Amino acid sequence: MGRKNSKKRKEKGKQRQPQGQLLKGTLEITRSGMGFVTIEGVEVDILIRPGDFNTGLHGDKVMVAIKEVKSGGRRMQGVIKEVLQRKRTEFIGRLEMNKGFAFFVAEMDKPMPDIFVPLDNLNGAMDNERVLVKLLDWENNGKRPVGEVVSVLAEESSNDAALKGILLEEGFPLSFSDEALEVAARIPDMITNEEIKKRKDIRNILTLTIDPADAKDFDDAVSFRKLTTGNVEIGIHIADVSHYLEPDTDLDMEAYQRATSVYLPDRVNPMLPEHISNFLCSLRPKEDKLTFSAIFQLTPKGDIKQYWLGKTIIHSDHRFTYEEVQAIIEEKAGLYAEEVLILNEIAQRLRKKRFNHGAINFSSQEVMFKLNDKGDPVGIMIKESKEAHQLIEEFMLLANRTVAENISKLKFNNKPLPFPYRIHDDPDEEKLLPFAAFAKKFGHKFDTSSPEAIASSFNQLLKDVHGRPEQHVLEQLGIRTMAKAKYTAENTGHYGLGFENYCHFTSPIRRYPDVMVHRILFDVLNNKVKPDKKLGDKCKHCSERERAAMDAERAANKYMQVLYMKNYLGEEFEGIISGVASFGFWVETVEHKCEGLVSLNSLLEYDEFRHEETEYCLVGRRSGKKFRMGDKVWIKVVAANLTKRQLDYEWVVAGELGAEKKSRENNKKKK
Repeated sequence: MGRKNSKKRKEKGKQRQPQGQLLKGTLEITRSGMGFVTIEGVEVDILIRPGDFNTGLHGDKVMVAIKEVKSGGRRMQGVIKEVLQRKRTEFIGRLEMNKGFAFFVAEMDKPMPDIFVPLDNLNGAMDNERVLVKLLDWENNGKRPVGEVVSVLAEESSNDAALKGILLEEGFPLSFSDEALEVAARIPDMITNEEIKKRKDIRNILTLTIDPADAKDFDDAVSFRKLTTGNVEIGIHIADVSHYLEPDTDLDMEAYQRATSVYLPDRVNPMLPEHISNFLCSLRPKEDKLTFSAIFQLTPKGDIKQYWLGKTIIHSDHRFTYEEVQAIIEEKAGLYAEEVLILNEIAQRLRKKRFNHGAINFSSQEVMFKLNDKGDPVGIMIKESKEAHQLIEEFMLLANRTVAENISKLKFNNKPLPFPYRIHDDPDEEKLLPFAAFAKKFGHKFDTSSPEAIASSFNQLLKDVHGRPEQHVLEQLGIRTMAKAKYTAENTGHYGLGFENYCHFTSPIRRYPDVMVHRILFDVLNNKVKPDKKLGDKCKHCSERERAAMDAERAANKYMQVLYMKNYLGEEFEGIISGVASFGFWVETVEHKCEGLVSLNSLLEYDEFRHEETEYCLVGRRSGKKFRMGDKVWIKVVAANLTKRQLDYEWVVAGELGAEKKSRENNKKKK
């Protein structure tokens, strides 16, 4: 399969640290007000009492000193000496006016001090108004933080405030600084003849973009032409963000701090200002655009004969939506149908080769919300990956893999050149073994003898369970055995894709690692290689921000689900058990894909249930009734808490009995 064995990076925890030693970590504050600093490589968190926070806030990167190590226990106590980096500087809350000054009280579930707002910093805000405030200053010895009102939030826009709050919770600022915007404003729009001469000019070759219908930032385009040899030339062209984004400017530093765009149901919180992401760099049709490209010569069977990497200028001939391309694929007719069908044929061949070489074929579904003018969800749609999506996906994977392969061959001082690889470790054995035992109960054999055998077993299982009752549960549990992909400066391969070498090259408008890849690749192509000593830390930061963005997106989706299901309080729906714990089980409704919790307490009137972890189920002590992951059940919606973003369901016995009765009647009719 050509996959490198990835090593588990489990660091042994240190039980003790010398008193007075300074350590770098992340401050986490509980709802009760107690703090803990988590430190990489240290097994036990360091306890921080509220009086020792100094200016530390929840999520901040801090320097902590050990001030006490209790001889009898494992817990160390510390004091925050310095805040190295704020997780967030903007907060939503209420303004309280006094004579000559105002205070801001944040709406947070984590305790934090009120922020002093001088009258000059009110920005027109009035007493008791809900506002967005930015923390300006809070020196280590300062008694109170000082801030300014950024904007007043309209009372009727509660959804807007909630989603802004989610972004702020995860450390994503809602706006760009004046300094960053000034840098962006100074970037020239015009492409000079001098710049064009430095690039491969492919403006005369058919070039297409294929994106979601609501997309505004077009990262990539695909060019196509037939060659006299019978082969085809396919170019993957990526917005040349690094041409415009100069290193170490205020704009670059803000893009790095964000590290990613965040996609919520009703908005995008962009990594780069809108003028850059939606206009300057976006590969809009009928416009000349600067790009960084991977151009391939392929046989009709998808075999690569040669490739070229470098900077280009393109002119997109047409912008397609995924739906339009899917219609061409299905109907075999339409604008540029011949070219689209050849591209799709090659993409499907590349896809088949990937799976034959060990890539794992997990299916993906994306929940999308239909919103009204007020931003309220009025419908839920399921977006599935079709051949049009796979067409773009396969060519992006090809470009990403090729760039990484190209760089992986290079050495600097007899060592591999540091590069922002995208890696994915082998499955965790501790999670894999119980999953394999569980799958066996459904008749599915699982070979865990090697990473290659595991991948092959996964693909066979996914093929076998398609359309069967256990499909959902085994797919979900299978995904949970997988490690999380991340960025590192050292290459260990990408297990899920089955690639020895992989990176992110194709989305620099919305991902900072892609910008780093572009810069290093450009230097390599120009023989100006200079390793970045801080690349490992930058990769770690980008991985952290990616996880924060995913958490924000999940929280926003959950908020919308709760808001939607508030309309159905007291109503009953069929669902599938999507998770089991000692305190209850989660159910995802079949109709809306909205997940809620059926608590153990709500089941006490029927039986006492115990949790059987290896069976992924709850079992009634008297009745033997089982609630197992993947089972279909009926539930009633009993509570929808927007503040906690939580849905509560109750199990409905009558609903299940009714469903069973209906099933028996249908079977009689068939006979």
